[in-house]
Amino acid sequence: MRLVLQEFLSLDGVSQGPGAPDEDTSDGFTQGGWFVPHLDEAFERLAGTWLEQADAFLFGRRTYLNFARDWPKMTEHPSAAILNGLPKYVASHSLTKADWNPTTILSGDVPAQVAELKRQPGRELQIHGSARLGQALLAAGLIDELRLAIAPVVVGTGRRLFPDGGAPAGLRLLSNETTLAGLTILVYESTGLPEYGTYGADT
Repeated sequence: MRLVLQEFLSLDGVSQGPGAPDEDTSDGFTQGGWFVPHLDEAFERLAGTWLEQADAFLFGRRTYLNFARDWPKMTEHPSAAILNGLPKYVASHSLTKADWNPTTILSGDVPAQVAELKRQPGRELQIHGSARLGQALLAAGLIDELRLAIAPVVVGTGRRLFPDGGAPAGLRLLSNETTLAGLTILVYESTGLPEYGTYGADT
């Protein structure tokens, strides 16, 4: 399976709490819900197309708990059958049980376990949100593709997908588009370490 990271970002790179004011208030974050005003039918159709390519999902603990709380109740939503029915994996050193079935808890050497999951047959193992997990797996060279939906808003504070001191990574643009509501959708393929050069030098 290919490992795909799907992330909602603000223009200044914040990934924390895009969906609701109380989604993630850790570290005193009070700006939650900044992504919602920019949703439109075009993006929802695209997100549904992405979701249909999944054969399993991978979450960090916080995102998993939010999804596990909400999605079993949303049975009428078009995405509910996929999210509730497919295998789910949650990377956590603190969870001892996971009731959103079928779920497997990954602890210990998470990158090694994810690498083993990638060797299994299938299409996509998708990470939704879970920025810290995404950072760690990108640093480990395990992310195959990034799908970034960037909202036209500067949040100013909050946890970022690409923080200072993060591991460098090379990317190749596969596609880009903009919705009428102002979202910029960028899809990248991971290419390993970045390439470097000197401006104006002969090539």
